[in-house]
Amino acid sequence: MILEDERRQVVEHASELASLTPGRTGNLSVRGAGDDADAFAITPTGVPYDSFDVRETPVVGVDGERRDGEMAPSSEVPMHSSIYRREDVGAIVHTHSPWSTAMAVCHHSLPPIHYMIVAVGKRVPVAEYAPYGTDELAENIVTAMAEAESTACFIENHGLVVTAANLETALENTVHVESLARLYLQSTAASLEPKTLSDAQLETVLEQFESYGQ
Repeated sequence: MILEDERRQVVEHASELASLTPGRTGNLSVRGAGDDADAFAITPTGVPYDSFDVRETPVVGVDGERRDGEMAPSSEVPMHSSIYRREDVGAIVHTHSPWSTAMAVCHHSLPPIHYMIVAVGKRVPVAEYAPYGTDELAENIVTAMAEAESTACFIENHGLVVTAANLETALENTVHVESLARLYLQSTAASLEPKTLSDAQLETVLEQFESYGQ
C-alpha cells in the first residue's frame, strides 16, 4: 500500500477537524517523504471524519491525479496539490473554523496582537476569493502566503488554510490562529483597539522559539 503511514496519519487525525470546522467542511493532507514526495494522502470528500480507514484514504499526486484509495478525495485537491508543488511543506489543514472565517468574510488580515502569531509568521494574510476546488483559488492562497511570508492565510468569504512540516504542527497552528482570531474579534467588539507587536519584538520571540520545547 503506497503512503501507508501518511494515510494512517490522516485517519488518526481527521476527527480533530470536527472541533474546528462545522459539518464536513474541513480537510487535511499529509505529503509523502523521499521517493514518495510527489504524492500526498488526503481526507475523502463528503464523509464523516471517523468513517473511513487507511485503505479507503485517497492518495493523490502533486500533479492532482488520483493514485490510490477506495474513496474519492476532497474537492479541495487543487488547493493541496498546488501548495505542495510550490511550497516545501509536509502537511496542510483547511477549516471553516468560525473565528477565522469571520476574519475571512470581513477580508481582514490578522495583525501581530500576540507573540504566538510567530508560529505561522508575523501576520495572517487574506487570499482573494475564487470558487472552491479551483486552480485559481489555489494560486491565490499560495500568492498570499508567499507575499506575507506566512504559513497560514484566510480565504475571502471561505475559511482558513495552515501549512507546516508535519500534520501535528499544522493542526496545532490551526488552533493558534483560530484562538488569535477570536482574541482579535473579541477585542474589537468591545470597541477596543488591540495593540500590535513590533518587528523587533517578533524577531526576539522567533529567536526564543528556536530553543523552545524538549
